[in-house]
Amino acid sequence: MSFQEHNETILVVDDTPSNIMLLYEHLSREGFDLLVAENWESCTEVLQYNKPDLILLDIMMPKVDGYEVCQRLKSNQETASIPIIFMTALTDTINKVRGFSMGAVDYITKPFHKEEVLARIKTHLALSKLQKTLQARNQELDAFAHTVAHDLKNPLSAFSGLLSLLKDEFVPDKIPSEKALRYLDLAHQSVARTFSIIDALLMLAGVSRQQALQVQPLKMQDIVQQAQERLAMQIEKTGATITFPKQWPVAQGYAPWVEEIWANYISNALKYGGTPPVLNLGATLQANGQVKFWIQDNGEGLSEEQQKVLFTPFTRLKTHRQEGHGLGLSIVERIAHHLNGSVGVESTVGQGSIFYFTLPVPVSSVMNSPPTQDAILRI
Repeated sequence: MSFQEHNETILVVDDTPSNIMLLYEHLSREGFDLLVAENWESCTEVLQYNKPDLILLDIMMPKVDGYEVCQRLKSNQETASIPIIFMTALTDTINKVRGFSMGAVDYITKPFHKEEVLARIKTHLALSKLQKTLQARNQELDAFAHTVAHDLKNPLSAFSGLLSLLKDEFVPDKIPSEKALRYLDLAHQSVARTFSIIDALLMLAGVSRQQALQVQPLKMQDIVQQAQERLAMQIEKTGATITFPKQWPVAQGYAPWVEEIWANYISNALKYGGTPPVLNLGATLQANGQVKFWIQDNGEGLSEEQQKVLFTPFTRLKTHRQEGHGLGLSIVERIAHHLNGSVGVESTVGQGSIFYFTLPVPVSSVMNSPPTQDAILRI
């Protein structure tokens, strides 16, 4: 992708106006956003309100030279990760090594050569992005390992214990007792929970690896119906009432993944909604060419702190009712992202929640007929 699409920000720290003007002319033409500072004091002022993607730092400056500026930036947690490229007329090895030891990633010699400047900047911006991605993946891997160890251990331990109890209960040539049958049912539930966690992990990994999809206009009514059929037992058990429009606006996506979004949202609403749950599904065409699909529940609502971490992988929200394995909503977020959409929640404590996701409208599509009276499913 071109830099014009990203508009990376570069901070130039140099006390020579001619150098600043030259760099500004070259880099702005390439689509970069430029910030300028003449010394350490103005550099700190700029960094109070901006976090550039890369810093071009002159070595030879009065009062606080580039080496000291670099050292201060690298010792500050807020700026330590920003790649710094030194600009210098000093070409001896000792000065280059000193710059690297301070934390700089590269250097550019004066007088500047446009092609060299651009090549080094692009290289280190790409490396910085890869490093951030790798760090995020490592953090996710740690969380993944914790989830597997914690969430799979619990149902498997329960299953092992129940098998031991069943071994004591069963007697050859005798009808199983009521207690033994109850143990069998609990063991089945433990196995089902284990498979549920494994399926969620596989779905999360599959969405992460997927690079390209064949998207098409969606028949949302059929997709919602299939999601509800998957949850039929849960709907019946909770005595939920679900309302949804007979007609849906047309959006573009990948049907199996969109069904997964609805299944997660509906399942969560059944778990954390009121008693009994009352769920309202709907959709709204947005001015930005996206359709906002949503589900409203009558649950307890969520605090602002809870809302901030809802879609973070492997994050759990503990309530007095249930605790999930922290995978479902992160899967929803990744699916929507891959389909060029978004996710979110609107909630107030004591007033329930509205979970939503957006999908793009096909360029050639038009709205279906206006929604008629809502269909009502009562179990």
